[in-house]
Amino acid sequence: MIMRLFAFLRTHLPFVVILAAFIGSGIFIASRRITEQKPGVIEIRLGHWQLEAGVRDGINIMAAEYERLHPNVKILQQAIPESTYQQWVSTQLIGGTAPDIIQAGNMPPNLLLAFYIRYFLPITSFVAEPNPYNEGTDLEGVPLQQTYKDSMRSSYVEVLQEFMSIPLSQFGFRIFYNKDLLKKLTGRIEAPTDYREFLAICKEIRNHRNASGQPYVPIASSQYHFRTWEWRLFDPITYSALRKTDFSRDGTLGRDELFAAIKAGLIDFQHPAYQAKLRMVRDLTENFQTGYTGLTRDEAVFLFAQERAVFMPIGTFEARTLFQQAEGQFEIGVMDFPWPRRDDPEYGPLIEGPPYEEVRTAFNFAVTRFSKHPEVALDFLRFMASRKNNEELNKIIGWIPAIKGAKVDPALAAFEPKFRGIYSAWDISLGGGTIIKWEQLYTLYQVGQISLEQMLKEFDQFYRSHGEKDYFEQRRDWRRKLITDEQFVESFAAKARMAGTSGDAQALWQKYSALVASRQARPEIDSARQERRIKDPGSVGQYGPMEYTPEALKHAKEQARELATQSGGTGL
Repeated sequence: MIMRLFAFLRTHLPFVVILAAFIGSGIFIASRRITEQKPGVIEIRLGHWQLEAGVRDGINIMAAEYERLHPNVKILQQAIPESTYQQWVSTQLIGGTAPDIIQAGNMPPNLLLAFYIRYFLPITSFVAEPNPYNEGTDLEGVPLQQTYKDSMRSSYVEVLQEFMSIPLSQFGFRIFYNKDLLKKLTGRIEAPTDYREFLAICKEIRNHRNASGQPYVPIASSQYHFRTWEWRLFDPITYSALRKTDFSRDGTLGRDELFAAIKAGLIDFQHPAYQAKLRMVRDLTENFQTGYTGLTRDEAVFLFAQERAVFMPIGTFEARTLFQQAEGQFEIGVMDFPWPRRDDPEYGPLIEGPPYEEVRTAFNFAVTRFSKHPEVALDFLRFMASRKNNEELNKIIGWIPAIKGAKVDPALAAFEPKFRGIYSAWDISLGGGTIIKWEQLYTLYQVGQISLEQMLKEFDQFYRSHGEKDYFEQRRDWRRKLITDEQFVESFAAKARMAGTSGDAQALWQKYSALVASRQARPEIDSARQERRIKDPGSVGQYGPMEYTPEALKHAKEQARELATQSGGTGL
């Protein structure tokens, strides 16, 4: 009976999910209408895709506490399956029926940006205000933005130059492994963190089969989990390409900078760092289960929970659920991502340090333009972002708080981020056209249907031709928002004029001058320089913006030797 039920669900899963979503929506709409019948009640609806254990309970508890402080407010949440969330959000926003608050993300960056522009409220001025729910703590009077561990960097949209969402958690990623299964198949108790040793163990696992004759899978994966491997393993090895591409010299790579560097002839996809990233992809994907590119996150988790796979990357947002599923069945171990040694014959020359983990907050919520009470919606988000409530919310869910000073559950100690290391210098997401083309080719490469040479040859041609269209469309999007930026900068000039000759006037004028330079003059200069590199590649020269000529390096060494000799040292 159980097997027949399982077979039915497996065959009809999409229809079951759609039916469940339809029934859930009907119940939600019915409850909404009942609430709307009560006069004087302000209803705030909140939609998200987090179906992990504890999330809905945590939000409900926060909602109940907020409603206790504000009796005229009713908070309703709607949890949508991750697989249908993008379609649901698109339908709700385009149809004008979206909730007051929507979790931002789980869609391509270009689509999210378009939604931000059309359907969401900028909150830059709001995050500059103190959080009143932090009264009585050392965060009292501190602007909301500065109460976050990352100063809300994940909420800032560079193209719009606006803060667009309120984050509530901080996520980290590690690898879970089945200790019992690892010992059974390899005789090891602890998993290795060395890259080559890890690959050798995966190869050994592939040679074993279970009692039913099914092969064991070294790494449970899906398209979702593949992205985790990219962030934490494949992309950091591209770090050395930064010297060829970082024209702004801000230590990060912009998608526009990479395109300009390629068009100028400073770099191409044959760069050793990019080749290493893509070879590493094939090293790992041959240890994933067959068909992983078409699987969802839940299907990979199910494979791991069935004890058919040994390893699986995991985020803090999934940790509690998996610990609960494994309890009494098998012991879970936690390991960091396997990183090549500096003496690795293939990847060693590119290893300049361990992978850096950027501490960015997540679980972001944005307020839609359809909200009849945006001030209440923002206040509820601010309520959950206070230190006390954020600590309690994440304790219930089993995640890491986003606010400074909030205590972290000891069970999540293994997920503590590393603040020193190397990071990605790879971003080909110029726009919709280039993203789609890359995903098509990249998926074929991951499963071995095309070679590395075929993939890069075809994508390079497309990137250089169609990419220019995406690049200049990105420029146009940026210019569409210049008027908003000018209004923001001018507001400081207006405040300075009103301050007259008071002590605040000088500080305001200094702030105004800095903003003119950083948000008006510098972007125009950088944009003009990039366009020149694209249209006139010969104007750049052979060296990247952060590279040194052999003569410059020789001169620097000579100076170092002279200084060392003068101080009694040995020199270089």
